[in-house]
Amino acid sequence: MGDFGILSLLPPLVAIGLAILTKRVLFALFFGVWVGGLLVAGGDPLGATTQTLKWIVFNIASAWEENGQIVTDLWNTRILLFDALIGAGVALIYKAGGMNAIAKAVTRKIRTSKAASLMAAIFGTLIFFDDYTNTIIVGNTMRPITDRARVSREFLAYADDSTAAPVAVLAVVSTWIGYELGLLKDAIASVGESISAYSAWFASWPYRFYPILAIILVYLVAITHKHYGPMLKTEYRVRKEGKVLRDGAQPMMTTEVDVGMPIEGKESVWVFVLPVLTLVALTFLGLWVTGGGSATYAEGGFQAVLSNADSTWALVWGSFGMVVVAMALVIGMKIMSLKEVEETVVAGMKQMHFAMMILILAWSIKSACDAVGTADYVVSVASNVLSPGLVPLVVFIVAAFISFTTGTSWGTFAIMMPIAVPLAYQLSGSFGSVVYASIASVFAGGVFGDHCSPISDTTIMSSMFSGCDHIDHVSTQIPYAVTAAAIGALMLVLFALGVTNGWLLLAIAVLLLIGAHYLLSEWYGKKVGIPHGRVPVYIVEEEYKGKGGTIPAGAVLGEE
Repeated sequence: MGDFGILSLLPPLVAIGLAILTKRVLFALFFGVWVGGLLVAGGDPLGATTQTLKWIVFNIASAWEENGQIVTDLWNTRILLFDALIGAGVALIYKAGGMNAIAKAVTRKIRTSKAASLMAAIFGTLIFFDDYTNTIIVGNTMRPITDRARVSREFLAYADDSTAAPVAVLAVVSTWIGYELGLLKDAIASVGESISAYSAWFASWPYRFYPILAIILVYLVAITHKHYGPMLKTEYRVRKEGKVLRDGAQPMMTTEVDVGMPIEGKESVWVFVLPVLTLVALTFLGLWVTGGGSATYAEGGFQAVLSNADSTWALVWGSFGMVVVAMALVIGMKIMSLKEVEETVVAGMKQMHFAMMILILAWSIKSACDAVGTADYVVSVASNVLSPGLVPLVVFIVAAFISFTTGTSWGTFAIMMPIAVPLAYQLSGSFGSVVYASIASVFAGGVFGDHCSPISDTTIMSSMFSGCDHIDHVSTQIPYAVTAAAIGALMLVLFALGVTNGWLLLAIAVLLLIGAHYLLSEWYGKKVGIPHGRVPVYIVEEEYKGKGGTIPAGAVLGEE
């Protein structure tokens, strides 16, 4: 890896800038990777193209060069296979009318746009054990329900994204915590302390302001129907016009176009329920088996099993089982012929190709950033301006920037944890609040940057499974993410000023978040001519018993 200095920022900044400017994500990502190749190749355009293609091929094959040897780890390959399988499973369920059936069943209880929005948030919080599984299940399950309730795809993608990584990074039992504990164990050992990784993880929990506030903010906007930024106009559009996507939007999953309209007259909720249960059950079984099963459980409990599990294999097993069960149901119930099943499976895989190409290029730009030393440069610059109280704030900012520009929270954790813990320990002189807040800032900053980045895999998958235009998702989510992050950063400023109790800071942060949401929605609503930033409530059912009596179907109310 060469020393490119400030030029190492070019690959991610070019990719992100072009993605926002042109709204052509594939072009932007490829050009960002190519710029990295140009740096590595010493300015030779042909060499840059060769290096770019090498990175792309290696990321498809999950391989890389190390000391002249080709090293393989099939993580990326399994994710691509999982994407193809999940596309096939979703297409079968959709085409057979399973999503329509579950939507009709659920909307007997989901009578308003407010209830549908809140259910998306709740459902996302309940799927806490893995961020990928969260985006898949929440997006696919809620999409027909929120469509029917006139809730925008952008809001669904936001609710999905904000209850995926933020929930997983906070959960005591998840596919994330094993990775987190491993990094913590090594970082703690590097400073010669004997404190357990678990106790350090728990002590850092109240300082994780961003993910906590991000989750709370989803509930605030869902319950109040008060928005600001691009989301306000988006939600107002869908309530008034019924357009869940803007004109000209390019959703990452165009199921209706690729697969065709659902078969009517034979809908069954079991065509939805059984394949989804199979997905969840086999994913858990896969985590259990790859994590060592009963032998590992006897040594360290279920969390030890998750710590050793391979979530990509588990997801492949779960998605394959989902396809098999869906095929058996639609053929057994005579909803579709074998020929129709085959055509639907192929169409379902086809509709995932755009998202899979984005994932490959997102991984490739990470390879480019690693090659030119983007993360190392950012860390080296920030480490020159630190004092003990400011360590958590600077760690948060640096982690957020690395995660945003590289599109990976886990990669950011791996880069920052070995730096943050020794640095905080050395400057503070003890394993106390400064270290715990710095640990939390690595996690919070990594999730925040990843949450906003258009090249993040979870951001991409949230757009994908919510059927949303990717750039629309990014642009509508960023104001909310920045709000939560700004308040979290303010708490770290208070920490630097001497207020070091994590739970007290968290309580202050929640109150500030409520106030900020109210003021921003009022201000922005006034700016665009939508009073109080509150979008109308849409009534779904044939009739709804509201406070003012019976309300007809399709009514749009200012408030319930």
